[in-house]
Amino acid sequence: MTSTRAALAALMTCTTALALMGASAPVPYPPASKGDRWPQGTVRTVGKLVAKLPNRQAESCSAAVVDSPSGSVVATAAHCIASPERPHKPEAMYFQPAYEGGKRSKRGKGDGPKSVLAHGWKVTAWKTAPGWNTEKSLESVLAYDWAFLRMEKRGGRTIQDVYGANKLSTEPVGEGHTATLGYPASSPYDGETLNYCAGDARQYQQGEIPAANVGALSLRPCRLTQGVSGGPWLRDFDKKRGAGTLVAVTSVGSDDELLGRPYPESAKGLLKKFGAEKGPRAKG
Repeated sequence: MTSTRAALAALMTCTTALALMGASAPVPYPPASKGDRWPQGTVRTVGKLVAKLPNRQAESCSAAVVDSPSGSVVATAAHCIASPERPHKPEAMYFQPAYEGGKRSKRGKGDGPKSVLAHGWKVTAWKTAPGWNTEKSLESVLAYDWAFLRMEKRGGRTIQDVYGANKLSTEPVGEGHTATLGYPASSPYDGETLNYCAGDARQYQQGEIPAANVGALSLRPCRLTQGVSGGPWLRDFDKKRGAGTLVAVTSVGSDDELLGRPYPESAKGLLKKFGAEKGPRAKG
């Protein structure tokens, strides 16, 4: 992966073939991390997202349930659906909250993509951020690298009914203790466990980074690899509920840094409208 201080950082998708003492302040949760496994194993509202592509290929990302009027919306990165580097939309997409470990193949690799495609909740529609355009250069659209997915119901219950949801917060988000979670699938990870980085996130200003990533949140050092695209950046995490406040989704990264794309104020209106619709077709 290239450096975020170069012209552009690498998209964090992963494509695979299918085969407290005294008066001191409370310690923030989760504890600081450069890419450790999540302390509780999984998080109810966070999971693995898999796109089924042509020629028996599958692309892995991460995503999280977000509070919506319908209870059927998941948040992820726009480039997990399609991007200037992969403009063709997926044949289908599936999401498994609280995913943990698929069976292992003879080569020792997990079969997570197959497992999610077989057992995950099906995506019935999606809505990318206004401004996300796969016909333009990646540099010109990175500020819009976020999207919402609508999920099927199961037994009359929504995905939010079953797993709960994170609350969306839009800009300005400022700096502060933040955790980003996802399923890294490139070495030294295998995509089968939930890992995270946590610490004091900072926000890049004009002149500090190439224009494509101005406004992005940064966690460094963070050594998560491809597969964490679309994963949530959470604050005020509640261990009991397995949810927090969603302030961004993972967009791009380098060997030791991850960048999250915050939501503009307009995202609230889009989520309200998209999250209230019940029909299966609202793609674009």
